[in-house]
Amino acid sequence: MITYKDAGVDVERGYEAVKLMKEHAKKTFDANVITNLGSFGGCYSIAGMGGSEPVLVSGTDGVGTKLKIAFLMDKHDTVGIDCVAMSADDIICQGARPLFFLDYIATGRLEPRIAADIVKGVAEGCRLSGCALIGGETAEMPGFYADGEYDLAGFAVGIADRKDIIDGSAVGSGDALVGLRSSGLHTNGFSLVRRLLVDGKESLDKHYAELGRTLGEELLEPTRIYAGMLLQLMQKVKLNGIAHITGGGFIENIPRMFPQGLGCEIFMDKLNIPPIFDMLRKAGGLDDQAIFNTFNMGYGMVLAVKQEDADACVREARVLGVEADIIGVVNGKEGVAL
Repeated sequence: MITYKDAGVDVERGYEAVKLMKEHAKKTFDANVITNLGSFGGCYSIAGMGGSEPVLVSGTDGVGTKLKIAFLMDKHDTVGIDCVAMSADDIICQGARPLFFLDYIATGRLEPRIAADIVKGVAEGCRLSGCALIGGETAEMPGFYADGEYDLAGFAVGIADRKDIIDGSAVGSGDALVGLRSSGLHTNGFSLVRRLLVDGKESLDKHYAELGRTLGEELLEPTRIYAGMLLQLMQKVKLNGIAHITGGGFIENIPRMFPQGLGCEIFMDKLNIPPIFDMLRKAGGLDDQAIFNTFNMGYGMVLAVKQEDADACVREARVLGVEADIIGVVNGKEGVAL
C-alpha cells in the first residue's frame, strides 16, 4: 500500500499546523466574525456598519522574493506582516476600512512550527491594520517547492461608503504631495536587492555602520502598515488621493491616483532617503530613473492634499506616529519629474 504520506503529504502535520495557527488567528477576531476557524468559509457580518451605500473594497498580493531572505535567516514571524500590509494598504488608498483577511501558504513539506510563525506574523499584521484573520489555506505540495521554502499570499476586504471613496478625481494641479515615511524596503524590488547585496547567509550576517544593524535585519524589517493611522488622518485632513508605493516605485504608483492629464514634480532635495537605498544605488550603478522606478525610496505612501492643508497633514501624521514630508507638487504635465 502506497499512502498519501508516502507521496509526501502528511495530513497529521497539517492538523498540528492548523491547531497552532488557530491560537494566533483567534486573537484578531471581533464581534463581526460569526464562524470559527475550520469552517469551509469565513463569515463576517457587515450589519450596522452605517453608510448610505456601503461598498466592499478588496485587494490581494503576496510577499515576493523577500521570502528568500526569511529562508536564509530561518526567521518566519515577520513576513506575515508584509503579506497583510500589501493588501490592507492597497484598499486604504480607496478610503476603505479593512474588515478581514485570508492567507494562503504553500510549501513542499509542511513544518508546523514554521507555519505557525508565519501566521503569527499575519495575525500581528491584522492587529496593526484593524482587521480579523477569519481563515486561510495551507497547501502541502511535495516536489513543487524546494526543501525549506514556501510561498505566502493573501487578500483583504474592507468597507467604505460610496460617497467617501477616494478615487483621485478630487486631485488637482497645484495640490501638494505628502510622503509618509516607510520602515525601509517594505517588500518590493527584492529580486534586484538579492542580486546586488545578498550572497548567502554570511552576507546577511554582516553588520553595516550606516544601517546600524546587520544587512539581514535591515532586509527583513516588516512593512509599515498605514491603514489604521490613515483612517484617523482622514478625519483630520481631506485627502484628495492616496498612492501606495510598491513595485514600480514613485514612477508607476504616484500617477495611479491622478486624473488623466495630471502629473507631478518631486522635490529631490526634500526627500529623506534611508541609507539602504544609497547602498543599492552604488552597488547597481543605478540612476534616478531606475531606482525611483523600483523602490519606495523611504516613502511607503504618498498623499495628495490641497496646498493649504499640507502643513496640517504633515503635523497630524507625526502625531499619529508616522514621520512625513512635503515631497512634491501636482502639475499639468503627465508623468513623474524628479
